[in-house]
Amino acid sequence: MKRATIYFDDDIHRVLKMKSAEVSTPVSELVNDAVRAALYEDAEDLASFKERAEEPVIDFETLVTKLKKDGKL
Repeated sequence: MKRATIYFDDDIHRVLKMKSAEVSTPVSELVNDAVRAALYEDAEDLASFKERAEEPVIDFETLVTKLKKDGKL
């Protein structure tokens, strides 16, 4: 494990300490879990982007125009 200094907003730090006490888990473990979850979500997003790389791209203006033409807007 590596050690790092992280600066939290006062309110966030207070909530982390309260949660830590409530669930008997160190703040560092709560933070590690949250970072892991965020990175996992990023990995899922990257995989989705890769899967959809070959799909045709439509720009926003064209999409809105098409929705208007089709009576959906």
